[in-house]
Amino acid sequence: MLKKRSFSILYIVSFSMLLLISILMAFFIPSKKGNAATPVPNDTQIISLFDFPFVSFLPLITNQNLLPSNEYVLLGWNDLGMHCYNRDFRDLAVLPPYNTLWAQVIRRGDPPQIVTNNITVEYSFPNNTYSVGKSNFWTYAQSLFSLPEPLPDNIGLTGKGLSGEMDVNVDHFSADGIPLTEFQDSAPNTPYPYQLAEIIAKDLNTGQELASLTVVAPVSTEMRCDNCHFDGGVENIATGRVETNILTLHDNENADEYPIGHTTPLMDRRPVLCAECHASNALGAPGVSGIPNLSRAMHDKHKEIVPDTQEGCYNCHPGPTTQCLRDVMSTEHNMTCIDCHGGLEEVSQNPNPWLNEPTCSQSGCHTDITQNQVLYRNSTAHDGIYCAACHDSSHAIAPSNQVNDGIKFIQLQDSPGPLSKCTVCHITQPEDVDIHTIQ
Repeated sequence: MLKKRSFSILYIVSFSMLLLISILMAFFIPSKKGNAATPVPNDTQIISLFDFPFVSFLPLITNQNLLPSNEYVLLGWNDLGMHCYNRDFRDLAVLPPYNTLWAQVIRRGDPPQIVTNNITVEYSFPNNTYSVGKSNFWTYAQSLFSLPEPLPDNIGLTGKGLSGEMDVNVDHFSADGIPLTEFQDSAPNTPYPYQLAEIIAKDLNTGQELASLTVVAPVSTEMRCDNCHFDGGVENIATGRVETNILTLHDNENADEYPIGHTTPLMDRRPVLCAECHASNALGAPGVSGIPNLSRAMHDKHKEIVPDTQEGCYNCHPGPTTQCLRDVMSTEHNMTCIDCHGGLEEVSQNPNPWLNEPTCSQSGCHTDITQNQVLYRNSTAHDGIYCAACHDSSHAIAPSNQVNDGIKFIQLQDSPGPLSKCTVCHITQPEDVDIHTIQ
């Protein structure tokens, strides 16, 4: 009897010691870092308090919203909300395939910190890994842009491909000039404007993945010149292609004004880059002195033809199918392009298009907010976080009506944008913070 009682006491003491040791190990041994599954708000989580090779028991039930477990957070966006390029380059080019991704890496904390040192950010398009064959740009790029040699396949004008490392800047990472097309590998003949990029932040020295994000890279060829310039549509010109109809019309109306060095008819020196003569800030092309920039020439020429309506804008900008204006202002406040940019006449008078654009506070909108840069896409607040990192890019201000635009916000905070959950970056919830006035 005494032996049985002693054995029972010994068993209880041993079990208690094992329990105590397990608790101490659970609380004092740091867990391995990695990408934890994103918790669902208000969902019941079952967490094993002990999880060792030899024992796993005593589950705890909690309704707590778990904080992100990673030490780093990756924010990413496209700079414009929509990039367009010509569908066919054999006759003329307005814009090449040229997409851009930006990112900021945040070390979580109180306060969080923007980090660029000893970090790399990689980008890729899992379902859009090649562009040659989806566009004939590479056939004509050397002639259009006066390159010393042909562009390598699937490499853009800045040397970027469809995957690679972003460039490091003072406070962010960027990949400019990605030669992305609107066609996925899985459906290479079907336009898909809201392509998805995967961006991954890694430790420069170890290669360990620190954070990742799925970001939209919007792209479209939907410039509907064919609405007017079909065969016989304007001045009875019919050459068999929309682009050559346009070049013929340009020659008919302007050949006697062509500047020195550019006097050959356009139809005789195809393919033609519009920015050869008409300055384009989008391409960094200075144009020819005395010739109106491309934005002025286009908007001034069409101001008496195209109506100042959303549908009017979609004659040239993507487009009735793409509908690049998809942001919260359009979906919830019924705003159109004209509310911010004005009509064609007003746009034609912009002395510095692309570099001088509407601000958030104009037109009596967000009068309590002052951008710290001329352009929204370059503006920051909240200790250096780019406005677009939380609100997304212009023309796609969150919440957008496109599901793909919301993926990154769901990955970060379990709900569509804008990014509003402070504990994505902060360890603890800050109190009484005006995020738009902290620079």
